[in-house]
Amino acid sequence: MMTARCNINERFSAYEGISVNIQALLSAKVSQAMVLAGAPADCEPQVRQSAKIQFGDYQANGIMAVAKKLGQAPRQLAETVLQHLDLTGIASKVEIAGPGFINIFLDRNWLAEQAKQAIKLPRLGVAQAEPQTIVVDYSAPNVAKEMHVGHVRSTIIGDAAVRTLEFLGHNVIRANHVGDWGTQFGMLIAFLEKQQNEDHAEMALADLEAFYREAKRTYDEDPVFAERARGYVVKLQGGDDYCRQMWKKLVDITMSQNQKIYDRLNVTLTRKDVMGESLYNDMLPGIVSDLKAKGLAVESEGATVVFLDEFQNKEGEPMGVIIQKKDGGYLYTTTDIACAKYRYETLRADRVLYYIDSRQHQHLQQAWTIVRKAGYVPESVPLEHHAFGMMLGKDGRPFKTRSGGTIKLSDLLDEAYQRAYTLVREKNPEMSEEEVKSLAEVVGISAVKYADLSKSRTTDYIFDWDNMLAFEGNTAPYMQYAYTRVLSVFRKAGIDADSLDAEITLTDDREALLATRLLQFEEVITQVARDGTPHVMCAYLYDLAGLFSGFYEHCPILSADDVTRLSRLQLAALTAKTLQQGLDTLGIKTVERM
Repeated sequence: MMTARCNINERFSAYEGISVNIQALLSAKVSQAMVLAGAPADCEPQVRQSAKIQFGDYQANGIMAVAKKLGQAPRQLAETVLQHLDLTGIASKVEIAGPGFINIFLDRNWLAEQAKQAIKLPRLGVAQAEPQTIVVDYSAPNVAKEMHVGHVRSTIIGDAAVRTLEFLGHNVIRANHVGDWGTQFGMLIAFLEKQQNEDHAEMALADLEAFYREAKRTYDEDPVFAERARGYVVKLQGGDDYCRQMWKKLVDITMSQNQKIYDRLNVTLTRKDVMGESLYNDMLPGIVSDLKAKGLAVESEGATVVFLDEFQNKEGEPMGVIIQKKDGGYLYTTTDIACAKYRYETLRADRVLYYIDSRQHQHLQQAWTIVRKAGYVPESVPLEHHAFGMMLGKDGRPFKTRSGGTIKLSDLLDEAYQRAYTLVREKNPEMSEEEVKSLAEVVGISAVKYADLSKSRTTDYIFDWDNMLAFEGNTAPYMQYAYTRVLSVFRKAGIDADSLDAEITLTDDREALLATRLLQFEEVITQVARDGTPHVMCAYLYDLAGLFSGFYEHCPILSADDVTRLSRLQLAALTAKTLQQGLDTLGIKTVERM
């Protein structure tokens, strides 16, 4: 795979210099005018991108709500606001529409200057956020089990959030909450010990899923083995050196295999990001004692329970959340309480995001309610469940193999590669075998990721090979091709994009539309960072690619006069950089040739 020409693939690491955030600028201007018109100081101007071009580039929609509070006619207030609204040099026209909407049409000369600044500045001129320490909990596979399709959404959506937050300058702590503790580990340790005494130990461990199933079968059928396994649970929890050593080997084998998946997925998780359930084990007795001392936890039928008025059972009574069983064992809720406490007190998190499927919502809310009541994490530190739906097959049921089994993630990625290989070879019969394989890996893996990321994470979605590998529509192959199409302009021109330094002039409507959309990148990435919604970035990039296509077809670049040619080349360069950077925040690789 060749490195993309013109240095467009370089990451932007410097933070000095920022371009303008149009939405933020207009919001400040309109808010100031509203206050001068008699609105309260905390009024919300509600400046949004206009849905239709006839309504301008932006609309201020907050007049109606403020007018109602003031007892004024909305249109009358809008007229007063306009008298105080100074958008000289920014807007070419400002008008009132309907009952009191304010439509803002941006000045093309101003847009051209902002676009020129954005292409020169690091990070496309995006301002660095006020840095926070943000913990992101995602992926969370289990030890001694292979990753399967059920781990896809958490892993890639969580990683897109991490990349976005880091791009904005936050200190992001990746937390891979691996399932590496519990009673099943006595069984697994005993079986690992048994296997190590046989010649085929390594072969048996090559397939972790088979290893786990065989361990469970042996546990169910062999009473002597089961007794030894139960004894190992006690020893492991008591800190026995031998059991800890065997447990660590299981974790190492699992995470080494998982790392190959992460690397192939272009996911930034590494072994140092593992924060398994075992990390919090020593905290659990103290938390139970503390919750008792604070009067939050009580004994109930031998177990230790926290009754929450915020949740009710079928009888309408406060729901009891068990934090310690009568046999002394702890539950996932206890671990999640400790987990939140650790992330605030030890990691000093300002914000914590959990990418866990929607079925776990009530469980998390119960744990966090206890956390808040106990004072372990203040209300000022958000604990956010960024829930996601399920991956479904074409039959509308959870995506599985034809025989109804769970699909291993490694098998899914292998199939993505094979399908992409066939596609790439058909389109590029002259390409070398090495290049085809390299390109097929990038295209195949990207197709799987983008198909997921481009769907709203809160809903289920249908997994469809044909759609995700299509070169039309909002797909990875289309976006990657759109990027290479922009680069081809510079190859044809024989120009290094980074050497351009000319004025930008926007004389055609398509030029102005493209420039405006390019300058909205910061608004989009800020929204993605706030809400954890990578599909918003996908929609933006798809829209941007479509606008460039229209611009390319109707606004000649290489055949234009020198001034127009250089101006349009700069718009093309900014488009390439924006597409590349946007795709990079999603963990989607770009290529120079398709």
